[in-house]
Amino acid sequence: MLAAQSSAMSLTTTPLTDEQIDRLARRRASAKMGWFIHAAVYIAVNAVLFFIAHNYGGEHRRWSIFPAAGWGLGLLFHGISVWGLGGGLRERLVERERRHLQRQRDGG
Repeated sequence: MLAAQSSAMSLTTTPLTDEQIDRLARRRASAKMGWFIHAAVYIAVNAVLFFIAHNYGGEHRRWSIFPAAGWGLGLLFHGISVWGLGGGLRERLVERERRHLQRQRDGG
């Protein structure tokens, strides 16, 4: 069933059923929604850290850039996996593993 759900880059040519399309669309929409939630939390938490650093940080007011930069890098990679370069990577890996396991099962 996952073979049919793989991205267009996959080697399978099985057309997707309406149910499979719906499941795949829900999974992708959930991944995108997860990124939006991640970004909103990133903005909220780093705004609080920035406020604390600049109002109570004394001479060391720039410390808030370090958590923002580290977390921002994580947010960037999360975004790439959802929106960009990593798109369909999970499906391709699942499909490759599925073919490998089927060959083992079939004795080939």
